[in-house]
This record gives sequence, C-alpha cells and structure tokens, in this order.
Amino acid sequence: MHPLSPTEIAQLPTTLPAWQFSDARGGLVRREFVFADFAQAFGFMAQLALVAEKRNHHPEWSNVYNRVAITLTTHDVPGLSNQDIDLAQQADALYTALNTLNR
Repeated sequence: MHPLSPTEIAQLPTTLPAWQFSDARGGLVRREFVFADFAQAFGFMAQLALVAEKRNHHPEWSNVYNRVAITLTTHDVPGLSNQDIDLAQQADALYTALNTLNR
C-alpha cells in the first residue's frame, strides 16, 4: 500500500464528486449520506461494514437517525491510499443501489 500522489489526489473531485477533500489531513475524504429513516441508514452501515472488514480497511463514521457521515484516511501511510478510494466507491455504489431499491 502506498499513498496517492498529488496528481492522483487532484483528480479525486472528478472521480468522487460527492465527497469533500481536505489537504489539512493529508487529503482526507468525507461524505454524508442521507436516508429515509434510521433503519435504512443502519442497513447501509451494516452492509458497508462487511465490505470494510473484507478489505481490512475501516472507516471513521457516525450515525444520527437517517444520516451516516464517513471519513476516510489511511493510518498506515501518510494521506490517502487506493484503499480509501475503493471504499468510497463501494459506499457510493451501495448508496445508489439502496436508493434504487427504495423507490
């Protein structure tokens, strides 16, 4: 595992437009997901927890009622790694899939 290069980090807003980036913590990425209710938010967290555990890469996150805030950064390397980007993409895909099912 290696940290993303400055060029790779500069491309992230295009790749992950819903995520917020912070240079203050080495390129930290953050996103808040909003669901219809607590059950949907918790279900999202449970499913994403399985993905994170399989990849051995765990997010910093919080849940308040229908909102889940996720912060990604790699503690093993300075800044962001491909594992952060992969987990962000997995979270986005899961969110999209759950919203499609609930329509």
